[in-house]
Amino acid sequence: MRPNRPVTAILCAATLALTAAACGPGDGEAGGDAKPTVAVSLPNTDGIKIPDQLKDKLKEHGIDLEKWKGGEWKNWKKEDWLREAGDYINPIIEDLWDPDRMRDAEQPQRPAVDPDAGKDQGVTDPTPAPVAAKQANPPYHQSVPESGKVFFDGPEGSMVCSATVVKDPAHPGKSNMVWTAGHCVHAGKSGGWYRNIAFVPSYNNAGKPAAQLKGAPREQVAPYGVWWSDWAQTSDQWIATGGPTGGAGAPYDFAVLHVTPEKGSGKSLEETVGSALPVEFNAQPVPKVAGITATGYPAAAPFDGQRAFQCTDKPGRLSLNATDPVMYRIGCTMTGGASGGGWVAAGADGKPALVSNTSIGPAKAGWLAGPRLGPEAKGIFDAVSRKFK
Repeated sequence: MRPNRPVTAILCAATLALTAAACGPGDGEAGGDAKPTVAVSLPNTDGIKIPDQLKDKLKEHGIDLEKWKGGEWKNWKKEDWLREAGDYINPIIEDLWDPDRMRDAEQPQRPAVDPDAGKDQGVTDPTPAPVAAKQANPPYHQSVPESGKVFFDGPEGSMVCSATVVKDPAHPGKSNMVWTAGHCVHAGKSGGWYRNIAFVPSYNNAGKPAAQLKGAPREQVAPYGVWWSDWAQTSDQWIATGGPTGGAGAPYDFAVLHVTPEKGSGKSLEETVGSALPVEFNAQPVPKVAGITATGYPAAAPFDGQRAFQCTDKPGRLSLNATDPVMYRIGCTMTGGASGGGWVAAGADGKPALVSNTSIGPAKAGWLAGPRLGPEAKGIFDAVSRKFK
């Protein structure tokens, strides 16, 4: 059976005037085992931190930091937009993500409808009944400590997604790895890497509505700090085919971030938030999964983007193309902003594990779909873990 509604990437954007940004080429291929470089502050860069080994790379790509700070960062021309797997770089700009900028990034981009979405499907179960999203119990640090928000800049302005702290086998108990959707870090076929990517765990920990956050101090909206992504990796399939409509690339719409604190404390992300979820690759076939809980920060109406919500449902199967892996699908009314949020189910040991992330949903909220994490996802995860071993 084919789904009876079009799908669109759950992505939020605001047409804001951005104040500062910096971006440049990466060092090495996404799947490589190169050791991470050490971030150092360059003179006269007002807090912008660039890995020392990448200074020459910036020059090779014709990037002048002073011009970049002066407004060249607004250049999103396709020929100048770094998009290859090894081109990722995300310099820290201290205090860029202040409370107002984080709050204003919630404005959702109007979903683009593709009338042909869902053609050429393989096995697809009936469309699930909508499941009303329920607010996670605050404080979020106690109920969903692994969850948070990802902020980033794109051509349309400041954007937002959701994400999850996951365990790093190379650093037991001290992970700095975060799981999200590919479209939250890379524009896919039509663009490149987004800029100023940062993760905020337990965003708005007290669960206050938007009206009560105006003028709030940074410590209130980001009680466990702002963590910048010093490396990101998504699938080759998403980079080559991903798009905002029709579910293009959705079965491979996942990404792994490695993060570092904007203001260092000496502790890892996992130590700071007190928890991280294991990732379950090649989980049980969809019909054998008893239930999945999706968590995210939906921003499109009727939500305000400031509070975490959850949906729990028994998953069904969604296949957008007979040659691509089958996706999980659950009933859920979460809207734009929930993308990248973790999907949790019982792992092989019976304990909670991340098995997917929010990728797509219909223009009119009622269900969500996420990729089943197979060999491609594990390859990305292992590569990021090895890079910082």
